[in-house]
Amino acid sequence: MRDDRDDPFDEFFEEIERMMNEMMGGNADFHLHQGRSASDAGADRGGHDAHIDVHETDEEVRVVADIPGVRKEDIDLRCDGDTLTLRANGEGREYEERVSLPTLVDEHSASATYNNGILEVTFDPAGEPSTSIDI
Repeated sequence: MRDDRDDPFDEFFEEIERMMNEMMGGNADFHLHQGRSASDAGADRGGHDAHIDVHETDEEVRVVADIPGVRKEDIDLRCDGDTLTLRANGEGREYEERVSLPTLVDEHSASATYNNGILEVTFDPAGEPSTSIDI
């Protein structure tokens, strides 16, 4: 009988995970769940892990999340300008993710779509913060 603790690829996947966390500045919650079922993978935080990509251009910041198994009405999004919080509950699925955005965004400019399990949220970058007021 095979013992999963003797998986020859464990060290390889741990090294990839370490490099991804280092590359993303240590702010990302990036985990490889090799050899575990989806329910086991999310068991660490009481839910499932959503695959999330963040794209930044001069014109927008776009967050794309793969969150299958939930209805649009069951998704709750919150943004404070530099962090997007995603919560979603569906039949047997629960997601809770905090995404550090690469730049400050105008949270009031947010638009979101959800289609076939893919959530896409776009923001305009925030203007320059005001540091002084002239009288």
